[in-house]
Amino acid sequence: MRVSKSFSRLTRVLLVGTGLALAGNATAAGKQILCVWDISGTQGDVFNMMKDYKLAAARWGANLELRPYTDEKIASEDFKAGQCDAVIMTGLRGRQFNGFTGSLDSLGSMPAYEHVRKVLTTLAKPNAASLMVSGNYEVGGIAPMGAAYLFVNDRSINSVGKLSGKKVAVLDYDKAQAKMAQKVGMQPVASDITNFAGKFNNGSVDIIGAPAAAFKPLELFKGLGTKGAIVQYPLVQVSLQLYLRKDRFPEGFGQKSREYMFSQYDRAMKLVMTAEKEIDKKFWMQIPPADQEKYNQMIRDARVALMNEGIYDKKAMKLMKQVRCSIAAAEAECSQNLE
Repeated sequence: MRVSKSFSRLTRVLLVGTGLALAGNATAAGKQILCVWDISGTQGDVFNMMKDYKLAAARWGANLELRPYTDEKIASEDFKAGQCDAVIMTGLRGRQFNGFTGSLDSLGSMPAYEHVRKVLTTLAKPNAASLMVSGNYEVGGIAPMGAAYLFVNDRSINSVGKLSGKKVAVLDYDKAQAKMAQKVGMQPVASDITNFAGKFNNGSVDIIGAPAAAFKPLELFKGLGTKGAIVQYPLVQVSLQLYLRKDRFPEGFGQKSREYMFSQYDRAMKLVMTAEKEIDKKFWMQIPPADQEKYNQMIRDARVALMNEGIYDKKAMKLMKQVRCSIAAAEAECSQNLE
């Protein structure tokens, strides 16, 4: 499978940054296992980049061992079982390790990239460190992977009402996606990162959500065909998150790692934007102005409901609302006390 240059560069920037943070703080005693999720295994971009991290870690006196995984679920389970000292995975999968940072990948909470910058700026600061720790798990860095958009196999699906009855692939470990689908009358089809694209490309589902960086490597143009489109409405902001077992790294390691990860923000976002621009303009579809507010209300209602059900963290929702209202204070939500 051919991986786009922009996607390859994106993984290089994000993961090399993480690796250098690990390298700079790892202890010399014994080995520290870094679980590396890469759908292409040891031949993939992510794993190859982590080889550089191992060399960097050695220069700082660490003995880092890379363990490849092609299945994100297994990498997550091994980390949870203590077989890995750190793991790199999506924030959606990592919500189980930190509900606060896992809620950053929530429906409509950061409508534009300026919101992402403000939120990640805040979370990289030392006074946010307590939010990064949950038991013995610590978030060692957060990086933007771009907005996830709706990919539809028929551009006539251009309004909230037309979503009803359509089959949508939802990640089987993310309760928020299935609940959202049900709220608008769609038929959720349980999937995971290894097969959701295939279901869209072969017509098993009508709709998926994915960032632009997935377009070329997962060949999503096949699912779009001649009638499909990408709805230019950011559903969620996808993040890459580094999770650590706090007791296996030296004191102060997590904060240094987070600051380094944030230092890569501008470079990462440049690559995200490149990935979006590389998609042919013919595939993008705007939501009709008359339907825009319906989408906004649908997303907002679902997000608040999921927060009240305990799926999204209330502190995270409050922070992101504050950021939204600092940018657009006239919005109706800013005078409400729902988040």
